[in-house]
Amino acid sequence: MDATQKIALGSIVVGVAVLALKSVAYLLTGSVALYSDAAESVVNVAAAIGAFVAVRVSATPPDRNHPYGHHKAEYVSAVVEGALIIVAAGAILNEAWGAFQNPRTFELTPAGLAASLAASGVNAGWCLLLLRRGRALRSPALVADGKHLLSDVVSSVGVLVGIAAALFFRQPWLDPAIACVVAVNVLWSGAQLVRSSVGGLMDEAAHDDTVALIKAVIAANAEGAIEAHDLRTRQAGRLTFVDFHLVVSGDMSVTEAHDICDRVERALHAEDADIIVTIHVEPDSKAKHAGIVVL
Repeated sequence: MDATQKIALGSIVVGVAVLALKSVAYLLTGSVALYSDAAESVVNVAAAIGAFVAVRVSATPPDRNHPYGHHKAEYVSAVVEGALIIVAAGAILNEAWGAFQNPRTFELTPAGLAASLAASGVNAGWCLLLLRRGRALRSPALVADGKHLLSDVVSSVGVLVGIAAALFFRQPWLDPAIACVVAVNVLWSGAQLVRSSVGGLMDEAAHDDTVALIKAVIAANAEGAIEAHDLRTRQAGRLTFVDFHLVVSGDMSVTEAHDICDRVERALHAEDADIIVTIHVEPDSKAKHAGIVVL
């Protein structure tokens, strides 16, 4: 089990613990807003399970039916997580509407407050770890889980502030109103998550900074060639696929052209071991006098 899978498994354990704490907080207070907070944690657990399955699948080596690997499984997980977030928002809005129609009394007990604060503290710490390690490991599933937890932490803090205001001003309607605000925040989080994940499934190009680095490496290491053009990139999980046309002199031998390609590939792999490179060699008659000028 690699580092990504261990962290994903840890998310399940943390999710269950936080769900237990938030459920206790809701049962001790009867607050609809805290119910909404606990409902979101149910989604957190389901999403964590999905993320673990996804990183397990994405780590599967390429096979006959999947010669490019299984890395896009992480994007599928993130899309599913986004859909679950939207479902959770619907459940929260339904509960809040019921509370508006039939106002309920609630009390912010010390034990309930402590349980809610403990859950938020655990979530915040794990969220920071997921974002940091997910970006370092280039795992869309872990980053998606971290962003979801960040939204959860913000919601939890807002819930506690709102409940305190409802009790202080003796306005019970503020409790379901806060739950509605939480639901809207959850919906926004889910929509953003689905959008970013669909980009990966649609073979979105690498980030501009990554493309600029790739161009610089090609220009600095393709000595003997004339130019490189038609550069294309796409992201698939932690992998970056790169392909381009390399123009060489028409009378250059196949061996010499191959040596240049090998040198460029080694230089790109030295910058990022997760770059997969495909180079199409062309004679100088195919030069476009555009693209990457070889130094």
